[in-house]
Parts: sequence; structure tokens; C-alpha cells
Amino acid sequence: MGLFSYTGPHLVLFFLMATVFIIGLLGNTTLLFLIATDSRLHTPMYFLLSQLSLLDVGFPLVTIPKVVAEFLQGQNVISFGGCATQMFFLMLMGVSEGVLLSLMSYDRYVAVCHPLHYQVLMRSQVCLVMVGASWFSGALVASILTSITLQFPYCASHTVDHFFCELPALLKLSCADTSAYELALSISGVLILLLPLSLIFISYGHVLGAVLLMRSAEARHKAFTTCSSHVTVVGLFFGAAVFIYMVPGSYHSPKQDNVVSLFYSLITPTLNPLIYSLRNREVRMSLVKFMGRSDFKVKG
Repeated sequence: MGLFSYTGPHLVLFFLMATVFIIGLLGNTTLLFLIATDSRLHTPMYFLLSQLSLLDVGFPLVTIPKVVAEFLQGQNVISFGGCATQMFFLMLMGVSEGVLLSLMSYDRYVAVCHPLHYQVLMRSQVCLVMVGASWFSGALVASILTSITLQFPYCASHTVDHFFCELPALLKLSCADTSAYELALSISGVLILLLPLSLIFISYGHVLGAVLLMRSAEARHKAFTTCSSHVTVVGLFFGAAVFIYMVPGSYHSPKQDNVVSLFYSLITPTLNPLIYSLRNREVRMSLVKFMGRSDFKVKG
């Protein structure tokens, strides 16, 4: 159904969305570049953060360019194969990000609660396994759910009441009984969302206890600043995901789904690099160093 009409207010919203999209891409690619080129950021925390930025580049690219193309062409059409592809990559990115955020909370737990063992517990092999696990879990869940969803017959309406092909919106078009599958989705949603959230709550429960016991005000402030950035990102991402996948469809309208989906597919990926760059001194210093180097080269 698309997201915008050709009225004045919707044109303003369209250009606002396009601007946010560009800002998000620039922010995440800049963060990826700084982490790759600055040796001071070659730490486990920033390696995991680089993967988050990579996912946040991919998330909007799956949906927003298609929305823009449809608006400019004046027709909201997507092939069945394109719809399936879009659904697969959205689930791949979403599940991978949820798992990655939980593993990032474990990284903060080790850094704050077991600093002397940090280099051993978060050595490079462990980080690679963490990242591999997050991508693998996303690919596995996306493959299973997409393949099952595509087995249903879609002989009723072919109008998706959404601005991209998201699984709950697509299921509404099936002319078969999907109630058992929707129940299974709710159960799997609990596992996919609540297991990472449980790990995050447990990790930050220990972190909070350790931070409160710190004698140094500076160390307490540094730990709190780093962890609060992550907690903010977790709240934004999981809040939207829980609303879409765990709250029964009868309790929210397609318009509300559009707003929440736009939030987690565009707004959250755009905010993530801003949250980390503004709250983390190392990232700010790296950016200042890079800008100073670029300025010197231009003047030279």
C-alpha cells in the first residue's frame, strides 16, 4: 500500500524520511570506517559495535530504497519473489541484531565485573564466535520462517496493508487457516525476543551492582556512560520488536504497525551511531582526529 500519498504533508514526510535515511547511512558507514582505521578502537566492544553498524546499514537498505522508488514511480508494486526476499533479509537483520545486542551486554558485563579476565574471556576467537552465532541464528530463523510462510496459498487479496513485506502483514493475505502457524510464531517470538532480553537484564543487573560498588567516581561515570548507551539502543530496538511480534494483531492497527515498523527499520538504525558517538569519548576523539587529518591534507 505504500507509505505516502501525494499531498503536501506527505511530501514533507517523504523528504524527511529520505533525509533520515541518508543521515543513518552516513553515520553507520562513518562509524564502520573509524573502527576499521583507528587502532585505539580495535577492541572487542568496538568490533561488536562494527557488526551492529553493519546490520544498521543493511536494515534500511532492505526497505527504504524500494519505498522511495515506488513513490517516485507512482506505483506500489512488488513481485512475489521480491516480497519473499525482502521478508527474509528483514528477519535475518532483525534476529541477528537481537542476538548481537545480548552478546554486547555480556561484553559489558565482563568488562565491568571481571576486568582482569577481560582479555582472556573476550579474546578475538570468542568475538568471532559471537558474531558468527548472531549472523547464523538470523539466517537460520529467516530461512525457516520464510520457507514456511511461502508454503501458504495466497489466492485472496494481493494488497499488502504495509509499506514493505513483513511476515504478519503477509499472513493476513493467505486464504488458508494460519492460526496454528501464528501461534507457533508467537511462541517462537517469545524465545527469539525474551531469551536475548533475559541475558541483557541479567548482565546489566550484575553491571549495575558492580558500578554502585565502585569507589572511583571517574570509573563509575565511564562504566555508566558506556553501558547506558547500550541500554538505550536495546530499549529502542526490543520495544518496537515486542510490539510487532508479541502483541496480538487484534490489539494494533495497520497504521500503528507502519509507524512502529518505520521506527525500528529506519529511526533506530539512524539513532544508534549518534548514541554511541555522542556518549563514547573514544569515538569522539577518533572522529576529531580523522577530521583534523582531513583538514590538514586539504590545507596542504
